[in-house]
Amino acid sequence: MRFQIHDVSFALADARTRLPFRFGVSTLTAAPVLTARVDVRGEGTEASGYAADLLVPKWFEKDPAKSVEDDVRALLDSARAAASALLRPRDDDTAFGHWYSLYRERVLARHREAPDALVRGFGAALLERAMIDAVCRATGVSFFEALATDRLGFEGGRIYPEVKDLDLAPLGAPAERLAVRHTIGLLDPLRAAELDGDGDGLPRALEEDIARYGLTRFKLKVAGHEEADVARVVEVARVVREQVGDDARFSLDGNEQFEDLDGLARLLDGAVADDDGRWLLERVLWIEQPLRRDLTFDRDRHRALDVVTAVAPLTIDEADTGFDSFRTAFSVGYRGVSVKNCKGVFRALVNRGLCEHYGDEAFLTAEDLTNLPVTALHQDLATMAALGLTSVERNGHHYFRGLDHLPPEEAEAALAAHPDLYVRDGSAVRLRIEGGELSVASLAAAGYGTSLTPSLDARTPIDEWALRA
Repeated sequence: MRFQIHDVSFALADARTRLPFRFGVSTLTAAPVLTARVDVRGEGTEASGYAADLLVPKWFEKDPAKSVEDDVRALLDSARAAASALLRPRDDDTAFGHWYSLYRERVLARHREAPDALVRGFGAALLERAMIDAVCRATGVSFFEALATDRLGFEGGRIYPEVKDLDLAPLGAPAERLAVRHTIGLLDPLRAAELDGDGDGLPRALEEDIARYGLTRFKLKVAGHEEADVARVVEVARVVREQVGDDARFSLDGNEQFEDLDGLARLLDGAVADDDGRWLLERVLWIEQPLRRDLTFDRDRHRALDVVTAVAPLTIDEADTGFDSFRTAFSVGYRGVSVKNCKGVFRALVNRGLCEHYGDEAFLTAEDLTNLPVTALHQDLATMAALGLTSVERNGHHYFRGLDHLPPEEAEAALAAHPDLYVRDGSAVRLRIEGGELSVASLAAAGYGTSLTPSLDARTPIDEWALRA
């Protein structure tokens, strides 16, 4: 579909966690959800497409000198700047073409290692998804059909010659079930005996999550402090080994907390000295982003590469800031790259093409901790299902209470339209996880993961929003 941009609108809604979550240097207790609408005109039709994201501080840019509000404002500014750029006339008129021009202007005009690279890319990725949704709604097809039938005008060869002939037809037959890879944060209690008070009826400790949802896949975050990390790995191993047994699988997330791989190697050596720690490491599938993003491509920081990758291959996440990131990381010794909608859908497709070019040792992983329903979660899950990434990091349901952040009518509409994904739990609507999995067959709706329309009128205009303590 060929189209031009008619208008771009934004609105915000606050979301408060039911449990504090610490990742890296930050502890999250509340954050706003930004919803974007892009109105398009083309081929005799008009349509609106939507996208949304939780504005998580201290991931896109980890500057300790900046406040949480500074980080949120930077993401809002990125979205507004992307909208201004997108509204300017351009020769490209497909979803891919509009995004490619926008991404070049907003991200590629700066160096790959610019500290705000992911911040600048956020706005471009948000509007990219809204354009994709608009095309799907205008043409009455699902995201999977849009990929398989080239409604989006994908031209991977404009980025990498190796991706010129990437076949997207297989993406029209997505996975219908996705395993939930439960994130174990640095503050998360592991056993119910550690808890204070009665809670709210939903799981708080790891062993409660396992019992309630039937989890078998886990993502364990470490902090770069050897002694504490070893103790944490061992204790997590004991809980999971007792409740899940040998079917359990893990990923480790270094959260950019290591200066070089020597420190990570010492952590792994310490954990393997314990029987439970060794059991866990034998089930680690990959190790994500151990080094700071600005050190990831420094070969001198990877002296212990062989020691670390004897346990599991390395992947990049925060270091994936531009088109050449994965290719450069692969040359250093990394083998995987994360897929996150906040980094971009077309970038994920290009990285899929690079994986096919590199062969079986290269892979994609599905990582995005706090996606919240409906728009952001459905679009993320649709991307993962299309790419065949059947284990997805997913913890928005754990740190936030169901769909309480939405207007009640939108929560009820989600339950009615997607009964495979949601269930009523008392007065609340929450995500349906059974046997450690999500059923996502209903994502094959006309639109990008859903036909539901979020109401911007029920949210706060972007210029009127203020950070709530």
